[in-house]
Amino acid sequence: MPTSSLTRRVQFAAAHRYRRPEWDDATNERVFGKCARPEYHGHSYTCDVTIAGPIESKTGMIFDLTIFDAVLAREVTERFDHRNLNTDVAEFAEGRDIPTCENLARVIAARVQMGIGDCAVVTTVCVAESPTLWATWQHA
Repeated sequence: MPTSSLTRRVQFAAAHRYRRPEWDDATNERVFGKCARPEYHGHSYTCDVTIAGPIESKTGMIFDLTIFDAVLAREVTERFDHRNLNTDVAEFAEGRDIPTCENLARVIAARVQMGIGDCAVVTTVCVAESPTLWATWQHA
């Protein structure tokens, strides 16, 4: 069955730092550079989420945009905006995943997929922390 895709962009501002708790400060700074400094640092993130599915003949849409927007608000904007990713988001708590763009994209993909159920498939999530650095997660 042919499918189409739909992409929505959301933005959020958040702080983070890269750190492995089992490493000493010198090792963290050697591996992660300035991103390991204890003071944290922030970004204005841009996040593009793409879903795919068949076009519904009556609506001409693959998914209800109102529901998609509500899921993105709950799972991305409200969850991450004006937060310290290391201290306010469980997935990135001390000893868990490091809040890199790669890990953010993966977590967002999983949470959005749970939010939309099986009506569509999250195919791509792109998280940019600046105009020159971003990561893209893609459905396998």
